[in-house]
Amino acid sequence: MFRIALAQVNPVVGDLRGNADRILDFARRAAEKGADLVCFPELALTGYPPEDLVFRRSFVEDNLAELDRLAREAPGLALVVGYVDRGAGEDRRARNSAALIQGQRVTARYHKILLPNYDVFDEQRYFEPGDACPVVDVGGVPIGLMVCEDIWFREGPAREQAMSGARVLVNLNASPYSVGKRELRERMLVRRALENGVFISYTNMVGGQDELIFDGGSLVFGPDGRMLARAPQFEEALLLADLDVSDAARAAGGARATAPPDVVPTAAITVASRRPLGYDVAPTLEVEEEVYGALVLAVRDYVRKNGFKDVVIGLSGGIDSSLVATIAADALGAAHVLGVMMPSRYSSEGSVSDAESLARALGIRTEMIPIEAPFAATMELLEKLLGEGAHGLTEENLQARIRGNLLMAISNARGSLVLTTGNKSEMSTGYSTLYGDMAGGFAVIKDIEKTLVFRLCSWRNDRGERDVIPRWVIAKPPSAELRPNQRDTDSLPPYAVLDPILRGYVEEDLPVEEIAARGFDAPLVRRVMEMVDRNEYKRRQAPPGPRITHRGLGKDRRMPITSKYRER
Repeated sequence: MFRIALAQVNPVVGDLRGNADRILDFARRAAEKGADLVCFPELALTGYPPEDLVFRRSFVEDNLAELDRLAREAPGLALVVGYVDRGAGEDRRARNSAALIQGQRVTARYHKILLPNYDVFDEQRYFEPGDACPVVDVGGVPIGLMVCEDIWFREGPAREQAMSGARVLVNLNASPYSVGKRELRERMLVRRALENGVFISYTNMVGGQDELIFDGGSLVFGPDGRMLARAPQFEEALLLADLDVSDAARAAGGARATAPPDVVPTAAITVASRRPLGYDVAPTLEVEEEVYGALVLAVRDYVRKNGFKDVVIGLSGGIDSSLVATIAADALGAAHVLGVMMPSRYSSEGSVSDAESLARALGIRTEMIPIEAPFAATMELLEKLLGEGAHGLTEENLQARIRGNLLMAISNARGSLVLTTGNKSEMSTGYSTLYGDMAGGFAVIKDIEKTLVFRLCSWRNDRGERDVIPRWVIAKPPSAELRPNQRDTDSLPPYAVLDPILRGYVEEDLPVEEIAARGFDAPLVRRVMEMVDRNEYKRRQAPPGPRITHRGLGKDRRMPITSKYRER
């Protein structure tokens, strides 16, 4: 019986010493559990993605020095660790690699072969591909090493390693989260296991890194395609499984029980007598619980990894700021969240009381700063300069910008990070104010469409003993309250109509006729598309925010700001 451990860790990009120490800590825990082999995620030593850091020779050399230290200090079991290796090509690109550590030294290295260059991935910019699929020996068991994308293709390294006698395929991953990604991974791994008749371990990273969220959910599959173990999402974990490798050989149609000639030999591992493990399969999460967990992890890691302790949020009494404040309190603790209420002459009495009710339910601190005085003084100045032009949209945006200035001033004075509250529906259509409600350090719900905002609020209320977000906040018509009797539907289609149109255009790149064929009026579709295209310049100046869908408004959607192209 071969005992494998999957160390689902949360590294910090660039914290080479800290990441190495974390790896050693999990390796020792795996050794205490009697593991023969412990596997870590892709680029666990550097954090993922390191982006242009890999162009710095010192960064690559320092990570190699930490890899050497890892090998010297590793406990008495085998480790597979993701790291950045030196490149061999003339262009000096590095290599996305996995190291096998045994006996206090690196005994084998694998260089990622299939480099993704789509969505959020730019690996062909940074890395040169490997060209070898070695099978290594760990305690007498032939193991195939590979990294992330290498296992996604039927004719890829998995097949070659299985044909070379591998009985276990070890795959290291930094696979970013998006809704539906867990099911996609699991279906793919079932196919690879069945095609090759091997055990597969899939160790995935966990944690937030700028816009990306890594959800963990590490997996072990048997050669019959059966899931043997699954780690929870959105938290660090050490997942263990006992693999009957003799069964793998039979399932593979008589694959060699002895190591093939190209196996890197190592000493057999001697493990004290151990009780067989029961398989640990973490439950799956419903969509709302999964998305909410992703947002909590994203906020916690972005705030803490960037050296902040506290956050400040503008509380309007609306549903968006209520959701952001709730996520922040769950992520950081109520003591680290400040809600600032900044009513204007157009704010309803109910909005203020709703914000106060939310703050009491969450236990967060609040400040009240009415903006009438600075608003009136600035309007007086603008009326002298602009006359009637000082009113209308200019007057509305001025209120948002005064609020943005106040929040940023508090941030400067107290060292708190401002969390913005704009959702994906607003960000897509430009229903937001530059240097106003867009001003801040992290846009928590930037990739959450408005209809999902409502669902998340209801889900969060349902999971507790009492409502946290007042029910009236969820039920009342959305409004920016920047003019008398304002409603979002004055400027936008109803969100139940708008969000599916945006999904088709922003996330799927569909033309007018295909979106209209889903039951929408073609002129309305064109109007929404025009709003999206016209406001690219705003989105380019927005703070980063966690990516939840497969096509967020960040690095995986790269539209030109200056463009005359429009759908006909």
